[in-house]
Amino acid sequence: MQMISRASSAMASFPCSKVQKGYPVWPGVRQFCFRKGVIYGFMRLLSVPLKTLRGASRSIRVAQFCSVVNVSSSLQIELVPCLRDNYAYLLHDVDTGTVGVVDPSEAVPIIDALSRKNRNLTYILNTHHHHDHTGGNAALKVRYGAKVIGSGTDEDRIPGIDITLNDGDKWMFAGHEVLVMETPGHTRGHISFYFPGSGVIFTGDTLFSLSCGKLFEGTPEQMLSSLGKIMSLPDDTAIYCGHEYTLSNSKFALSIEPQNEELQSYATHVAHLRNKGLPTIPTTLKMEKACNPFLRTSSLEIRQSLNITATADDAVALGVIRQAKNDF
Repeated sequence: MQMISRASSAMASFPCSKVQKGYPVWPGVRQFCFRKGVIYGFMRLLSVPLKTLRGASRSIRVAQFCSVVNVSSSLQIELVPCLRDNYAYLLHDVDTGTVGVVDPSEAVPIIDALSRKNRNLTYILNTHHHHDHTGGNAALKVRYGAKVIGSGTDEDRIPGIDITLNDGDKWMFAGHEVLVMETPGHTRGHISFYFPGSGVIFTGDTLFSLSCGKLFEGTPEQMLSSLGKIMSLPDDTAIYCGHEYTLSNSKFALSIEPQNEELQSYATHVAHLRNKGLPTIPTTLKMEKACNPFLRTSSLEIRQSLNITATADDAVALGVIRQAKNDF
C-alpha cells in the first residue's frame, strides 16, 4: 500500500468506482476508468499488487474494503467494525510494533484482527465511558495486558483504566505525539485524541460525519465549544468517529439545508459508498465544515428551515438543530 504523508490522503486507499471531484478514488482509477473502457480497466485492476489489497478482518461486516491505511511513514490505522454500527480503530506503529486500539466496543473483532497478523496489544484508548466504546476493555486487558487510557473526569466510569489524561495533556504513542482535547457535550468526560504529526483525530461521539453526538450529559454551549476546538485544527485533518451514521445524517442535513451544493454532492457520494458496503470514514474537517449542519450554525438557510432567528447565538442554534435531529 502506498505510503502517504497525511491522513486525509489515506482515504484514497478505499475503492470507489465512480470518480467525483473532491472524493477518494482507488490508485489508478482516474487513469483507467475513462481511457479504453471496461476491458482495459479490468486488466489494470488485475495488475494491482496484492499488498495493496490488504485483507479485511474476518470479523468485518462492512463488505469488501481495504481496512488498513497508512497515515504516515510509520503509523497505520485499521478500521474494525463492531456491534451494529460502531467503529474501533487499531493503531500500528511500524517502527516499533506498538499497537493500540481506540474505543473497542467488543473484544472478539479486535482479537480476530490482531490474531491475523500475530500482534500484541499495548494500549486501549477510550474517548468516553459508554459501553459501546469500552465493552471490550476488560477482556482485552486480561488477554494482552494492555494499558487502558481515558479521561481523568471519567476515571470511575471507564473499565480497567490505568492512565488518566486531561485537556491539553500530551502523551506518546510510540514515536507519535498525541494531544488530548476535552470535548464534552455527549458526556461530561468525553475526550478526543489528536495526532498532529499524522493529521488525524479520533472524535468518538463528539463529531460524526454530518452530525454531532446527542447531548446526554452536556449542554449546547459545551458541545459548541468542543466542536470549536476541533474546527480549529487544519482543514485536511482526518476525522475518525465512533459510528457509521453518515447516510442517515446526510438525509437530515439535506432536509434543513437543501440548497447546499457541496452537501448534495457529498450525500450522493455517501449513498454510493454505502450501497457498495463501503465505509464513509474517515472524513475530513474541510468536508465537515462545508456540509455538517452542526458546524454551520450561522447558515441562514438552516436557521430559516428551523425558525431560528438571525440574532440567536450559535449555542441556541445548535440546541435547536440537535433537537430537530433527535426528532427526525
